[in-house]
Amino acid sequence: MIYVTIILSAIFVNNILLSQFLGICPFMGVSKKIDTAIGMGGAVTFVMVLATIVTFLIQKYALEPFGIGYLQTITFILVIASLVQLVEIILKKVSPALYQALGVFLPLITTNCAILGVAILTIQKDFNLLESVVFAVSSAIGFALALVLFAGIREHLDLMNVPKGMKGTPIALVTAGILALAFMGFAGVV
Repeated sequence: MIYVTIILSAIFVNNILLSQFLGICPFMGVSKKIDTAIGMGGAVTFVMVLATIVTFLIQKYALEPFGIGYLQTITFILVIASLVQLVEIILKKVSPALYQALGVFLPLITTNCAILGVAILTIQKDFNLLESVVFAVSSAIGFALALVLFAGIREHLDLMNVPKGMKGTPIALVTAGILALAFMGFAGVV
């Protein structure tokens, strides 16, 4: 039952993007087309899960035993940066089209605070490794869900007659706020 609670909470109730406001940069930058949003969601999922596993192991078997927990943030940032470079190399070889579509936003995963936030939250919530992985996968699914929903809405907004002063970023921010309010409706579920 704990895993169902973690999954529902991470995807809907405490969505990393719409409830905790982590990862806003890719949310606003990559959400103009659904295809790009799906690609970014996949890349973030891969990096988030790998980063959570590696940072969990580093925390439990290196930082805590040696009493150097104060190095947690810098260590986690270095691990995430390394993993993003790995994803970038893999995407360049495996899917050049997706690599080109993500463009400058792929290196932004390095500074995506959602990935760092999930890695730190798993330690703060005192999850074991399996719970940490479930939380990371669920948070990544929640991130991707919000990103794809927002991309679909933004594609639709491009076809609408939006007042001149609201075109672009202003209407996107208003829409993001409404989407966040919609996700707040899940607050009583878990």
